[in-house]
Amino acid sequence: MHDLVKNGMVTLPVMSLFFASSGALQGRAISHASTDFSRFKQYIGMNQEYQVIILGAGAAGLMCSITAAKRGRKVLVIDHANKVGKKILMSGGGRCNFTNYSIEPDNYLASNPHFCKSALSRYSQWQFIELVEQYGIEYYDKGLGQLFCKNSSKQIRDLLINECQKYGVKIQLKTSVENILALAGSCGFKLKTNLEEYHCQSLVIATGGLSIPTMGATGFGYKIAQQFDHQIIPTNPALTPLTFDKKWLAKTKDLPGNAIDIQVSCNGQSFNEAMLFTHKGLSGPAILQISSYWKPGQPIVINLLPALDVADWLQENKQSRGEIQLKTLLSSKFSQAIANYLVTLLGFNGKLKQIETNDLNKVEKQLSQWTLYPIGYEGYRVAEVTRGGIDTNDISSKTFESTKQKNLYFIGEVLDVTGHLGGYNFQWAWASGRAAGSFV
Repeated sequence: MHDLVKNGMVTLPVMSLFFASSGALQGRAISHASTDFSRFKQYIGMNQEYQVIILGAGAAGLMCSITAAKRGRKVLVIDHANKVGKKILMSGGGRCNFTNYSIEPDNYLASNPHFCKSALSRYSQWQFIELVEQYGIEYYDKGLGQLFCKNSSKQIRDLLINECQKYGVKIQLKTSVENILALAGSCGFKLKTNLEEYHCQSLVIATGGLSIPTMGATGFGYKIAQQFDHQIIPTNPALTPLTFDKKWLAKTKDLPGNAIDIQVSCNGQSFNEAMLFTHKGLSGPAILQISSYWKPGQPIVINLLPALDVADWLQENKQSRGEIQLKTLLSSKFSQAIANYLVTLLGFNGKLKQIETNDLNKVEKQLSQWTLYPIGYEGYRVAEVTRGGIDTNDISSKTFESTKQKNLYFIGEVLDVTGHLGGYNFQWAWASGRAAGSFV
């Protein structure tokens, strides 16, 4: 299909790192004096020389490679996987939610909330949409501005491979990095891999976070950052289902598979989307969103009827339909299983006209302020992204170059920038990749 996919030359999403020894990984500071590629080649004197090497062939790494190659740079992308863009292929249920019509800095979580603004403003969702349209890829708005391929995620992956082909990017798969050494005199980096040694002037870390280890995710990028004295903001699974204790699960054993549109709130953040009951707890878009803000020990508060003033709704029905059973009324808004669970939770049913005001207030609170205490995240195994990562205070928001190590760049999910559900993390990958690719 693609020339790049022949003879093992393809793209990978996340790098694994096998350290020979801690001593071998001590990066040495190099001067900040400028260097050109001819001096770099003279210093190295070997064949496997590139102006830019990018570790990680996911969304951010591929966008960076394309941008750099367009500028005439000699670019190599290295990854340990056997296939290009695995997370791209599985994203969005196989249809890739590649961006969102509405991209704002407020859609991102970070210790430094200002860091993402520059890159997002310089490469917008409209620019990526234009690229998608150039390739004739049909897409649709699933709701809330979330853009998906009509056919397959493979179309986005193939778009990126085609762009790499067009500009001469070389992609090396099934390659694990064992050692990275910064060379003296602004002469870049020496990389030892399981295949051979490589040398580059600029090194870009685009290895992603810890999410979905079955796709090859590792802590590789964080280890490289620490090698060069970068701080790591503590990581957690994000955009992941929440789990509950056995007692709660026993009471909700008839609910898995039931979904409902809700509003969920935690730590001053609220999301109005669908919630799904599972055998382990709660999932669905609303829960995935709030999981990025929830911390163990904290409650989440759920409004089961966010489109209604629940108190007024109950009073109106009590006056106009007093003979109706509470469970019957609830069944008009929820599945039978959820209605049964709610009346059991409340401890009473009966006709509306017979329900005392205090009990009606109890019903209202149960429906609009259902307070729950999850016990944990379902984890990195199913988390769409990783919250936390490399502290951006030591990364240039313009170039994405490290302020601690010249010619070293970090992009994408490996950084402490986490988007909401809905195409925001892909847009961050495109924008941060484009930003770094413009300077490496």
